Amino acid sequence: MKRRNLSPPVSAPQLAELERQLETLQRQVRQLQLERDLLEKATEILKKGLGVDLQLLANREKTLLIDALKEHYGVPALLAQLGLPRSSYFYHRARVKVADKYVDARRAITEIFETNHRCYGYRRLQASLSRHHVTISEKVVQRLMKQESLVVAKPKRRRYASYLGEISPAPENIINRDFQADAPNEKWLTDITEFHIPAGKVYLSPIIDCFDGMVVSWTLGTSPDAELGRVNTNCQIEADRRN
Repeated sequence: MKRRNLSPPVSAPQLAELERQLETLQRQVRQLQLERDLLEKATEILKKGLGVDLQLLANREKTLLIDALKEHYGVPALLAQLGLPRSSYFYHRARVKVADKYVDARRAITEIFETNHRCYGYRRLQASLSRHHVTISEKVVQRLMKQESLVVAKPKRRRYASYLGEISPAPENIINRDFQADAPNEKWLTDITEFHIPAGKVYLSPIIDCFDGMVVSWTLGTSPDAELGRVNTNCQIEADRRN
């Protein structure tokens, strides 16, 4: 018995659409293979981790990667993937062929720079090189950093923002900026001061007697709230003692 083919015939437009989808998938697969091979070569040649951002590599390092993979992918595709101008590629390729007396210094500078989270400037790099018995001037270090595209990232400046909190009615101005007192315990003043310690921020609120400037009491806390300014029982004890 002859089997019958129940699938409907494919029309020419449908066939063209399938071919287009196939080409798209092939390009995507090739793109993923390119990215994978670049990361593997960066690990093999440059001793980078697989999570390295290829766009942050120095132009010289990108040139080495292109030379290692150009037979498989072609120079234009690699240049586009790494974001390297064609002129920069040929410039660094020509420099590789010329003997470089700073080749060891370049490698040491790059290693120190990457090891210290890309935050060392030329002065700290020059000092680190001196400790490794590599003696070059700060100007040479600056030039090599520029050639290797080693740029220290500038921290983003935080915009100042202050929270005033809930605005309550202003208290009556009883003192009227008269901070003199004729007897103890007539006028007490308080304020909050912030201190930075290894554990974090702490806030000190002392109570001062205007008569002689003595500290009547003080409160220490981790939040600059109203609790720090309140008069505790120690204040009354100290006041009674002074009277």
